[in-house]
Amino acid sequence: MDLQALTLLVEILDAGNLSEAARRLKMSRANVSYHLNQFERSVGQQLVRRTTRRIEPTEIGLRLYEHGRAIRDELTAARDSVAALSQHLQGRVRLSVPSGYGQLVMSPWLIDFKRAHPGVVLDVVFENRVVDLLRDEVDIAVRVISDPPENLVARDMGPVRYVACMTPAYAEAHGVPRALTDLAEAPVITSAVVGRELRLAATLHGERHEVPLRPTLTSENFLFLREAIVAGLGVGIVPDYVVHDEVTRGDVITVLDDWKLRIFGMRMQMLYMPNRHHTRAAATFIEFMLGRARQAQDDTEPV
Repeated sequence: MDLQALTLLVEILDAGNLSEAARRLKMSRANVSYHLNQFERSVGQQLVRRTTRRIEPTEIGLRLYEHGRAIRDELTAARDSVAALSQHLQGRVRLSVPSGYGQLVMSPWLIDFKRAHPGVVLDVVFENRVVDLLRDEVDIAVRVISDPPENLVARDMGPVRYVACMTPAYAEAHGVPRALTDLAEAPVITSAVVGRELRLAATLHGERHEVPLRPTLTSENFLFLREAIVAGLGVGIVPDYVVHDEVTRGDVITVLDDWKLRIFGMRMQMLYMPNRHHTRAAATFIEFMLGRARQAQDDTEPV
């Protein structure tokens, strides 16, 4: 099989369309299309489906893409290994992280990694939507997810603990929820999924309970949710890291602490493609972040 043609297929699918692939490869669109057609003829099967906006791989095209990407990554890793003999760590890592966890927890880790490895280019996207690593050209994604896709490697970064919280002034004016069912009527501040009824699952002494919620304010931006909680607009139900500093200072109090609360997933996961060979930059980044996550978990475990 022609390695150049296989590499061309990888570049086309990474680009998403022939025009962008031509721009990246510094070739004409017609030339890219010609070589793709020749490759399909040599294989004897259609490798991509063309739509009005982008191209998508067929099943055989996806298989060849995965092999081609693995070969490309192995060659890049080999070049990195050679460069490492005389140079500092170099490369690019494209990362997608949740807006709240990424900004409130991971930001210091990312800055420390960058200080330790100035030659690595970090491309960080803060978003909460579920990403397609192949389509979005993301090397690593961090997400709260209960059942990671089987086609991805999932590395556990620790539990996500939810708290019910409010300001002391709100508690004095409106009272403190004493039972889980009190949250069903409370003005809740939390994240939510559009078009889906929000229900809070909670466990106490091994018994599981569930109550519907009627949020007064929802957002995917956890920094905004924190501001709303501190402003006394209602009862926040958020991951503990969102209000950690405010609770430490006494600006926010937590309630129903004996309950194990759950709205979405309970584990933070690092996801990436199961390529056998990563670039040194990506492999070093993965282990650095997992080490920081383990350290943070150890620091919060009760003695």
